[in-house]
Amino acid sequence: MQKIFPASRNMRDFEKFLQSSYEVGVFLDLHISQLKNVHRMAQAHCKKMFYHMDLIHGLKNDDYATEFVCQEIKPAGLISTKASVIMKAKQKGVLSVQRVFLLDSQALEKNMKIVSKTQPDFLEVLPGAMPWIIEEIKDMVNIPILAGGFIRTPEEVNNALKAGATGITTSNVDLWNYYEEKGMKSL
Repeated sequence: MQKIFPASRNMRDFEKFLQSSYEVGVFLDLHISQLKNVHRMAQAHCKKMFYHMDLIHGLKNDDYATEFVCQEIKPAGLISTKASVIMKAKQKGVLSVQRVFLLDSQALEKNMKIVSKTQPDFLEVLPGAMPWIIEEIKDMVNIPILAGGFIRTPEEVNNALKAGATGITTSNVDLWNYYEEKGMKSL
């Protein structure tokens, strides 16, 4: 299974992802007018895409927009902090990634309540450079964990994976290249 999930913030990085050997990628920051073209480009390169619904400019991150993207684009998956987006994606048969920002103990508790309600396919923990939190969450939920945010070195990647993360989402192109060159994109 792929362990590094390249996350593109712009078309330049997306084009690098398309030329890589990674099969699955994430597009973080996108304008609605680019969505169909980006998806066609990904399909032409046999890539599967996850789109961050909260960061598609021109679309509200609600049930209606989620239904539109699921029906019109048919992505591999959708990422969101919103419970309603996660539940609608699941209803439409699209993989869902609940993104949680862990600022403090209260945020952890609140997010775990939301996750127990939505039961996403994946849980993306930010910041992911805190292996002890990944371990704690892994003990709390039976959902594959993706670590993202502030993971800057191979050592931090390995620490997150050892702590129980299933994979790493990263916009750090140097990390994409490092694991691809090592032939370790699946670790």
